[in-house]
Amino acid sequence: MDLDPALSALRPLGGFFVVHASRPLPSGRTAEAAPLAHAYAPGHVNATADVDVPGHRADPLGHRVRKVAGALGAAETRVAASVAQQGLAARLWSVTLACAVLYGRVPDLDPRLLHWDPEATAPDDLWLTEVRARPGDGGTVADVVLTTHLAPLAEAVHTRYGVARGLLRGNAASALAGAGRELDRWARRHGRTDTAARARSLTAGLLAHPLLAGAGTLTGTSFRRRSCCLYYRVPGGGVCGDCCFPTPPEPTRSPRPPEPGSLPRPPEPGSLPRPPEPGGSPPPPRSSPGARSG
Repeated sequence: MDLDPALSALRPLGGFFVVHASRPLPSGRTAEAAPLAHAYAPGHVNATADVDVPGHRADPLGHRVRKVAGALGAAETRVAASVAQQGLAARLWSVTLACAVLYGRVPDLDPRLLHWDPEATAPDDLWLTEVRARPGDGGTVADVVLTTHLAPLAEAVHTRYGVARGLLRGNAASALAGAGRELDRWARRHGRTDTAARARSLTAGLLAHPLLAGAGTLTGTSFRRRSCCLYYRVPGGGVCGDCCFPTPPEPTRSPRPPEPGSLPRPPEPGSLPRPPEPGGSPPPPRSSPGARSG
């Protein structure tokens, strides 16, 4: 079916899948929200110094990273940058994957049309000012999310905060697998077996995309990544349910993921919820595969 202007089919899935669509930003939000294109723009390469930037619109990515760092108590800026990047990736995958599965079409998430409020949590963080329908095939979904958003986002985070490109690729793959798994679970709970099958197929195809291939192993709806998002370096944090590490690396050692042949067994389906949302309470500690995923 065609996309409706409000993307109302996403509402039953819960806030993480929802985007405010075809509505102008409320007058009280225009000072905070900015087109996502601003987050990917170069020119903020000295952001590792925690310096206040006047207005969220001037530097939405820097604002989000500082907010995540404060919420998690992360002393290392690169850890907060990793968590922030994965959180935004999860939102973009969730919205687009759900539209592809439920509508058979996806909205054009042009970063000039999609506004982001780095101060807000889902669903109030994303506003799409115009819905332009595109096909819902895997190639188009990859173009809408990977090429248009996650590639420039990863480059910005790598350049500004020194986060490894392979780690950011793992974050993008983990976020995709989590979105696909949650969509599959929702569809099966509601007896929509065709929808569940479509979600699994689309997720598997996207994980094989050249920009994500090799980032991890998908078994059913369970995913085991080959990198670490660094959440274990947050005070009280542990390893995530899809982490390459079975236990947190010792702080005195330089963490190295195990060889592909020695990866731990993937966790059970449904064991990897979303990354923590900035602005709320920090998530509980996680210390073993199958615990909360970040």
